[in-house]
Amino acid sequence: MSERVQAIAAAVAEGDAGAVKALVQEALNEQEDPAGVLDDGLIAGMREVGRLFEEGEYFVPEMLIAARAMKEGLAILRPALVRANVRPTGKVLIGTVKGDLHDIGKNLVGMMLEGSGLEVEDLGTDVSPERFVEAVRSGGAGLLGLSALLTTTMPYIRTTIEAIDEAGLRDRIKVIVGGAPVTEAFAREIGADGYAPDASRAAALARSLITPLGLHRSDYHAREGSP
Repeated sequence: MSERVQAIAAAVAEGDAGAVKALVQEALNEQEDPAGVLDDGLIAGMREVGRLFEEGEYFVPEMLIAARAMKEGLAILRPALVRANVRPTGKVLIGTVKGDLHDIGKNLVGMMLEGSGLEVEDLGTDVSPERFVEAVRSGGAGLLGLSALLTTTMPYIRTTIEAIDEAGLRDRIKVIVGGAPVTEAFAREIGADGYAPDASRAAALARSLITPLGLHRSDYHAREGSP
């Protein structure tokens, strides 16, 4: 790993968008491997952010700043990744359930997922069960993240999973859930594949579930130090 790529990881962790953009462009100008810039630079930086968050050194504002810096670098890097045929490790659908317009937590989860090397399709807020079913049926995604920030909208998480099951698509996709009123017990009760209490652990859980060596249905928290 070059010193420049290490500097990219450090700049992401520090949330220095200007440095991230400049360093990524320098790396491309010097013909560095785009996959290495992604994995050892941008993704490594976001994993460090996740570690700092879990240890209580970073909070939501720092995570948001770092995620935005990562996205700035990814925007520059993406054309080179396409040319090099470097593909995301998987695709994730995310959305806030019907009746709920909250999106800050969902957006942060989406940025952390992108920072983990995953392709993210954000369906937005107030998403009906039918819209989720349509998105799952469209194919390509291995994971669905459902969010609810109100106790009054939380039942729509159950309704959405039931709708996916009734459509015969439940075996096609894994489902993780989260949001302020959501608990591990609720996730287990409704048959979700996982639960995460925050964006950092949601990203770790997603990485585990979307790989062949992922978590089993009985494992509801991301393992510490997940790859």
